Amino acid sequence: MVSGRSLDVLHAIVSDYVSSNEPVGSKSIVARHQFGVSAATIRNDMALLEEEELIAAPHTSSGRVPTDKGYRTYVDTLARIRPLSQAQRAAIEVFLQESRDLDDVMVRTVRLLAQLTNQVAVVQYPSLRKTTVRHIDLVAVGEDRVLCVLILGSGVVEQQIARLPAEQVTEAWVHGLRQRIAGSIVGSDVESAVSGVQSLVETLDDWAAPDESELVRRVLDVVIDQLRANRTDRIAIAGAANLSRPGEFTGDLHSVLEAIEEQVTLLKLFGELAHGDGDVAASIGRENAPYGLSAAAVIASSYESDGESISRLGVLGPTRMDYAGNIAAVRAVARYLSRALGDE
Repeated sequence: MVSGRSLDVLHAIVSDYVSSNEPVGSKSIVARHQFGVSAATIRNDMALLEEEELIAAPHTSSGRVPTDKGYRTYVDTLARIRPLSQAQRAAIEVFLQESRDLDDVMVRTVRLLAQLTNQVAVVQYPSLRKTTVRHIDLVAVGEDRVLCVLILGSGVVEQQIARLPAEQVTEAWVHGLRQRIAGSIVGSDVESAVSGVQSLVETLDDWAAPDESELVRRVLDVVIDQLRANRTDRIAIAGAANLSRPGEFTGDLHSVLEAIEEQVTLLKLFGELAHGDGDVAASIGRENAPYGLSAAAVIASSYESDGESISRLGVLGPTRMDYAGNIAAVRAVARYLSRALGDE
């Protein structure tokens, strides 16, 4: 168990290695940091760190680099997270306030997080199961087609065409059907709305004319599809190109790209890391082996979309990353995203 100056030396090694991507030696630590001791004393501290497997020598007679265990100790003992600058905070707020709808919020958030951290950014779409259905509209766009427009309280707008088997669409028929559907789902959460539309389908013979049953059923099926589409887990990703920067990622890049493509893997990992307390968690190197990401580090947090539904966001990158800066960025973006969705 290291403590005192040895721990400070570990922090110095991580900081210098992240910035230079070169093994760190005792002389450079003395030159760059104010320890007030000789290089020989620093070497003794480095020997203790090496015994604890917190640092290692990549080559004979070279400096030292942090191990996965060293990065973990570093993150666990960060006494102070470097705050974002006032300009960065203002940029986040303005950027997210300019969003037009939920999809735009997600795209802007993930791009912003990738730019702030220079890592792969991942944002999970908010769970919409408890989101209220704000409005539904049906618009005749032809004698055999009806445009179904669904608007949720979270800002999601779903539009889908219902194609009908006969040319019998009239404005009056569409208006009457819209009124009946709206009465069953507007003001309800998505889960309840699905049940409401299914009830309309089950009682179709009681309220729809026999020659209109198939037309109505086609429209109701589309509305159910729209509601259910918003219950699936989706994520937005940006910054994958950051992995290919020279010297940035020295591990198995192929497995990382596969994990990014297999979104279920990322959702599971981020879900296990980020809980509903708004804190930031990190998983480093070998800790990610079950997900095929043993050469990567992940920083994750959570945000609220409606005061109670919890979704995740974070960054993925090499173990040699700016943990303090990235933790601050993830935390700030999560807070602003919660606020932006709450305001909307």
